Amino acid sequence: MAENTPTVADPGPLGLAAFATTTFVLSLVNSGLIPAGDVVVVLPIALAYGGIAQLLAGMWEFKRNNTFGAVAFTSYGAFWLSFYFLATKFLKGAPSDAVAIFLLAWTIFTLYMLIASFGTNGSVAVIFLVLEVTFIFLTWGNFANSSGIIKVGGYLGIVTAILAWYGSMAVVVNSTFGKTVFPTFPFKK
Repeated sequence: MAENTPTVADPGPLGLAAFATTTFVLSLVNSGLIPAGDVVVVLPIALAYGGIAQLLAGMWEFKRNNTFGAVAFTSYGAFWLSFYFLATKFLKGAPSDAVAIFLLAWTIFTLYMLIASFGTNGSVAVIFLVLEVTFIFLTWGNFANSSGIIKVGGYLGIVTAILAWYGSMAVVVNSTFGKTVFPTFPFKK
């Protein structure tokens, strides 16, 4: 085996797909495209796919010595696990700003990951840019208790999910075909 040959397959597409799917379903609720009472549909996805699968992708990124992927997938996996517990165990009777404070912390984290994403490729950088704007609107909407601002965040979340699905698909298809079929727009080094 060559010295630089990875010992595990690229976990990035798994992490992106798990992030995209979970974000898409929650964003359907946030946008108002499905009723708020249907938020329960996202909980199993948040726990299993967004949480556990993404956390595993992050651990495999550590194995591949990819600091960015390891931090991103492990952290957003933890986001979805904590979202699951926040939604199922802690929100009943919590102060109205509880969700806003939770989202504010992730807005700050996403900002520094956005900066780091400029060392990856255009596809990942755009995902993080739109995710940052999504978190800004969701945080603002929750602090302001504004369903309209939250709906904008929901629609932005749908765009984020579509971009993440594209990123995941591009890596899987390109790897499968052994050539660039769907570009990820690498940054020149």
